[in-house]
This record gives sequence, C-alpha cells and structure tokens, in this order.
Amino acid sequence: MNNLIMALDQGTTSSRTILFDQNYHIVEQAQQEFTQHFPADGWVEHDPMDIWNTTLATAKQALANAGISAADIAAIGITNQRETTVIWDRHSGQPIYNAIVWQDRRTAALCNQLKDQGLEITVTEKTGLLLDPYFSATKVAWILDNVDGARAQAERGELAFGTVDSWLLWNLTGGEHATDASNASRTMLYNIHNGDWDDELLALFNIPRSLLPTVKDSAADFGTTSLLGEAINIYGIAGDQQAATLGQACFDIGMMKSTYGTGCFALLNTGDTAITSTNRLLTTIAYQLDGKPTYALEGSIFIAGAAVQWLRDGLGIIESANQSGQLAEDADPSQAVYMVPAFTGLGAPWWDADARGAILGLTRGTGPAEIAKAALESVCYQTLDLLNAMRADWTQDASQGADTVLRVDGGMVASDWTMQCLADILQAPVDRPVIAETTALGAAWLAGSRAGVWPGQEGFAASWQLDNNFAPQMAIEHRDAKVCGWNQAVRRVLS
Repeated sequence: MNNLIMALDQGTTSSRTILFDQNYHIVEQAQQEFTQHFPADGWVEHDPMDIWNTTLATAKQALANAGISAADIAAIGITNQRETTVIWDRHSGQPIYNAIVWQDRRTAALCNQLKDQGLEITVTEKTGLLLDPYFSATKVAWILDNVDGARAQAERGELAFGTVDSWLLWNLTGGEHATDASNASRTMLYNIHNGDWDDELLALFNIPRSLLPTVKDSAADFGTTSLLGEAINIYGIAGDQQAATLGQACFDIGMMKSTYGTGCFALLNTGDTAITSTNRLLTTIAYQLDGKPTYALEGSIFIAGAAVQWLRDGLGIIESANQSGQLAEDADPSQAVYMVPAFTGLGAPWWDADARGAILGLTRGTGPAEIAKAALESVCYQTLDLLNAMRADWTQDASQGADTVLRVDGGMVASDWTMQCLADILQAPVDRPVIAETTALGAAWLAGSRAGVWPGQEGFAASWQLDNNFAPQMAIEHRDAKVCGWNQAVRRVLS
C-alpha cells in the first residue's frame, strides 16, 4: 500500500493516532488519556514521558488494529497542544522538569512586572502576542530559574527546549531538534516578521539561544522514525489550532475556522499581511510553506462547550450534552434570558479576567429549556463579538472586504440547532464539514502533500466536503434586538 498517512494528534488530556487513506477517510484510530498534575493553585503540569509514551503506544495500537505495518505508511504528520513547554537534557534525553501546560498561570506576576515596565508593546510588535503566562517564554524562564543547576546547564548548551511537537520529534527520531513556524510563533520568542528567534526577546527573558530548536516550514523534512518498524518520513508539523485551519482548507484570505470545544478558538486567514490588532486579538502564523508564512488573526472564547458541561454537571438539567439542542428548541421564544458564561473571566474582545458569570432576564416562567437555550446562544453571541473584532482589525489594516467564510468544527457543531443559531446571530453562512477530525486532517495533509500521495492546496481545497450549510433565517430586526440584549447583559458583569 504505502499510501496511508499517520497523524499524531497530541492533546491536552489525551494522545491520539489517526490513520487516513488517500480519500481522507479514517482507516483506524487509537487514543489514550494521561494524568493531569496540579501541584499548586493555578499550576498545570504533564509528565513529558506520559506524553511521549502514550503517543508511541497509540501509534503502535493503530497499526495493530488496522492489521498493517510501518511499510504501509507514506508519512507522519504531528499536531500538538500549543505553548506547553518541555526542557530536556540533550545527552540523556530525559526531561529536567514536568511539562508546564499552556493553561498554567504561575508566571502571571512576571508578566505583570514586564507590563508595568512598558515592555508589552515590544513583545507584541515582534511576536503578535500579548504578554501572558499562556505562552512559552516565561515558562522556560521559570524552569531555568527554579530547577537546580538548570541555568548553568543551559549556558553550557546541555539542555534543549521545545513545545510538545519538538519533544515528540526528538524522541521519534533519536535527537532531531526542530519545530515548525506555527509552533514557534506561540513561544513569545519568535519574530514573526523576520522569521527567526529574536535576540532582544531572548535577552528580555534571559534564555540562551542554544536551547532553541531549528524552525522549519510546516511541511518539511523533519527526519525519520524507525520505532514502528521500517523507517517512516516525518513530513508535517503544526500546532493544533493552525492544523485545524489547514484541515478546513482555509487557504484563502478572509476564510475563518472556529473550533468549538471546551472553549472556542477562531483563526482568520490574513494572507501575507501580519495585521496588528487594535482589539487585543493575537497575530499568529497560520502555517508556513515554501519559506513563506501565512498569517492569521486569532481570538479565543474561554467558555463554549464548558457551558453545556455546566448544565449537565453543575445544574443537572440535562443528562448528556446532545440533549441541550432539543431542550433549547422547546424554550419559550417570548423569554429574553441571557447567560454570560464568564466562569473564568471574559476573553476577546472584552478581556476582563475578573468578570464573573450571570444569568439575566429570569422570570417565574423560566425553566431548564430557557436556561439551556441561553447557554447555547451565549456561544453564538461570543462568536459574533470575536468576528466583529476580527473584521474591525482586518478591514482597518488590510483594506479587505468584510465577507467571511466561516467553517466550524469541534464537539458542539453536531447540534443543528446551535449551528442555525450561530448563522442567525452572525447573519452569515456557517459551513460544517463532513470530516470532523480537522486537526488531525490538517497535520495529515501537510505530510501527505509533501509525500506526494495527497494533492497540494488547490486539490485539497477542492476535495473539502460540506456536510451542511446553515444560512441566516432570522429577521435582522429580531437579531439586532437579541444582540442588543446580549451587550447589555455583558456590561452588567464587567468588573
């Protein structure tokens, strides 16, 4: 055969391997969860060996379940939880500390200190990012400053830093130390304009350049692995949200993908223009091919699917997440109930970490159906806020039109009611693809296209398959009134 593509999809709570055939169909998959570590308030860690062992185990399991061997795999693509930071000994290959996860907030004080010194503008101009513990730079600095002997080892060139893709690549290849531009752009150490690690930022965070991996295109020769049997080429790497953008074939300027999981991550393709946001969105590298970066604006909603989980686990008004759509459909349309799910603050464009959630517009007639509807609608309103911020940045800086193609993925998009609501609130069409595993598909496309068994951008975009298109059906006056109510509800919870 030798025409299957293996995607290693390493996530925050589990590692997965998916095998795709030449028609992008899933042949086999395997998944393993691993332990989350919370050593202190606001700290989140993983054991890097758990990340590696579960990844390797799922790769072997997928091959075994499919009854095939490494000889049947044309190439491997890797996609990964972004920003999570690993530092290991170059000689032994052993991590010197647990992986500090993207969710970890231990470096908040350092970030605030640097902000007070007026340094955020420098960081943003170079990296497109905000000064936040979310990104890798302050995590690297913390490990060097808090693990005995780490800084001295780093100064001697004995240590290696990587995001999870680099850690997996090192182990797969027996010592290849590289990453791709999409992951490098999330470290807060990479200048997205000149395409290199930035000496001024390295000095700011006191990080030796010798720690850093080589940065390559997202589709490149990352080496080979023989751990599954015969040697297999590793031809693709991209961070998870960027990989989903590729899996959705959002290759053209103005195309946007929105992934609805626990939260929501939206990326808008801005082409070869790195747009500086005036709405505290992030500017990032969506992917880099043939040495040319393609940029995107990125925004995040903290609570999307988590609001439905709260209905199930916190309130107990549904037994399973898929009941929420039917419950919402049964709600009294005359009740204007709003849920602002600021359980952990509000993200873009509000950026209020101290805001807290609320349900407004309650009456004696309000019941589970109206609350479920408010929860689902809140995801749609938040997406509108994000899209409006993106459009404002995009049209202001790039003189582009405001028309946007929105392609959606993630667990919530299975609900037809929610997707129709989204189209109505956005007053824009929403496209749901046939293949829901867009993150793994994007990593597989990078590898498969370079291996020559999958087509390039044009052919892959032409093969993208629509499951359902949701067109706006709500009268604009009704929609505007509902959005006005949402804006009033948000103002009531802002700190």
